[in-house]
Amino acid sequence: MELLVIFTACTVRIGWEYHLTLEYQRQQEALRAVVEAGASIEENKSADEAAGEENSDAADESDADREEASETEEETEPKEPVILGKYAELYEENGDMVGWLTIPGTKIDYPVMQKEGNDYYLHHDFYGEENRHGCLFVKDIADVNTPGDCFIIYGHNMKDGTMFGDLDEYRSEDYYREHSVLKFDSLYEEREYEIMAVFLSHVYKEGEEGFRYYEFYTADTEEAFQEFYGNVTENALYDTGVGAAYGDTFLMLSTCAYHEEDGRLVVVAKRKAE
Repeated sequence: MELLVIFTACTVRIGWEYHLTLEYQRQQEALRAVVEAGASIEENKSADEAAGEENSDAADESDADREEASETEEETEPKEPVILGKYAELYEENGDMVGWLTIPGTKIDYPVMQKEGNDYYLHHDFYGEENRHGCLFVKDIADVNTPGDCFIIYGHNMKDGTMFGDLDEYRSEDYYREHSVLKFDSLYEEREYEIMAVFLSHVYKEGEEGFRYYEFYTADTEEAFQEFYGNVTENALYDTGVGAAYGDTFLMLSTCAYHEEDGRLVVVAKRKAE
């Protein structure tokens, strides 16, 4: 009888966990659908604008003069950044959203959040409901719009493969070779990064020596950069062949790992030149 009770309790728990995972996946799919719809509208708008520009080429000289005067006026006034159309609706829904991270060929395709205090999105979903999956997020110190040398995106290493559950796969060099590029969009700009290194670390205790990657956001000097770069390459699990130089900008992905107490797995990516 006791074994039956235990079995039933375990079955119910497993069923509930499965239900929560499905609900979370549905939520994320809905968010992606909003982005895709916004991107489609943006593409159509761009096509219409391109057609309009072609028609404007046939305008008379006086219209061209007025346009030139208007452009000169615009040049003297700095333009306000405009949110990419595909993210406008989600940002209106939740102003904590600061970007979107995608790693092609993986499950990682999520909004990135930011909130003062840093812990909120460890346990809340996009809509502010308590959820063990949380969201991908950056700390309040991070500036993803005008980044210095680096910022870090954090996320749970979920056993169901959501959030940063796929990052464990980067322990394999073969997996890296098949998924070597990631995309991070701020609300205003699309960006592409190439993965430079993958390493294991942990949260260091006070007084303990080691590479505190989670404290690196900017290198004020080339010496500071070389220290960061040296630690990254020294701790890398394998050689990707991707180098870096002072002045490059980086993005790190950080999640829990279980090789030791308070372990972390970190993926370091360098922004591609445009």
